[in-house]
Amino acid sequence: MLRDALAGLTVLDFTQIAAGPTCTMLLADMGARVIKVEPPEGDLGRTLGPAWVGDSSALYHGFNRGKQGLCLDLKNPAALDVARRLVIEADVLIESMRPGVMARLGLGFEAVAALNPALVYCSISAYGQEGPYADRAGVDGILQADSGLMSLIGIPGAPPCKVQAPVVDVVTGYMACMAILAKLQARHRDGEGGHLDVSLMNSALALQQSSISSYLHDGELPSPIGSAAPYSAPNEAFRTNDGWIMVAAYNGNRWPRLCTLLGHPEWADDPRFASSAQRVAHRAEMQEALNAVFATQDTAHWLERLRAADILCAKVADYSDLLKHPQLASNGMLARIEHPRHGTLRVPGFPVNSQEAARQPYKPAPDKGEHSREVLAELGYGEGDVAALLESGAVQGQSL
Repeated sequence: MLRDALAGLTVLDFTQIAAGPTCTMLLADMGARVIKVEPPEGDLGRTLGPAWVGDSSALYHGFNRGKQGLCLDLKNPAALDVARRLVIEADVLIESMRPGVMARLGLGFEAVAALNPALVYCSISAYGQEGPYADRAGVDGILQADSGLMSLIGIPGAPPCKVQAPVVDVVTGYMACMAILAKLQARHRDGEGGHLDVSLMNSALALQQSSISSYLHDGELPSPIGSAAPYSAPNEAFRTNDGWIMVAAYNGNRWPRLCTLLGHPEWADDPRFASSAQRVAHRAEMQEALNAVFATQDTAHWLERLRAADILCAKVADYSDLLKHPQLASNGMLARIEHPRHGTLRVPGFPVNSQEAARQPYKPAPDKGEHSREVLAELGYGEGDVAALLESGAVQGQSL
């Protein structure tokens, strides 16, 4: 079962907001013990709302399930001693501070590798650990803009748009998780840890594999074309008399079938529409013709007819539609988390073998410093030492 595949693995999480927490959430979902190390002010992701769950954002709860919470003031030497003791016991350390910050704290790769040569150390940053932009901070929207991704989004003539879901952050988290798992496999073979450099910039470029490959080949700058695909047609949304429907009928004999279904079999022989490439070249004429027919009936009518003809289609759904989607319940992808103070929370669950994953309860995201005392005790700190660390402010924890 994937939910316990990483049981026995200890991960130190020095990350905030979305990219790093996505990675560590996935590792926790697969059974790793993840210790989330927050600064005294807490993960900045706690403040990013609406929506709110108690005094923390729903975003924080969505990205941090299943972790233990430890709060350290890393400017305090006693807290750094705690961090070093954690490093000795850990398998993986993930950090998302600006390049150089961890080194200045005494927790850079070279320093911790001397303590634990088998440690897999993953740095997540905006632009990478080296290069002219290495010291620049960046967030999802900045990288959507700087990577060219934003130039693809929206409709012609409109202001720049971005994907509202933080796709660069999330894919960076998945990239980091993939790299960590690969490095752990290599460690199993050779016994050595190592440093992984994962950046939002590189992840954003990887998201654009098709568009960048096309531009490198022909030098033609892509531009926003709404819901359409630049490489095929029809592969876009059309307006019905009560909404929008996405239709992909560009391959095989689906285009002729669509023409017949819409009552215009002659379109299949029209030179402008004879191939997907020709339809891309004459997209405006194709869209005008198809929109005129789709607008005559409602979405449900077209979904029924298109599916019966094996033409790929879907309603352009909002989240209220999504929650009623019959496949959603079947997949088990909406996880329920029982929080001791906030009741039942719902978040997207682990996306692989999701039905199986849903059978094992998800633990809630930790409150700030929720497990500080527990983690310190497991490191061998006595009750008096724990009390002293808490009193000094080097460590913060919940009251007993």
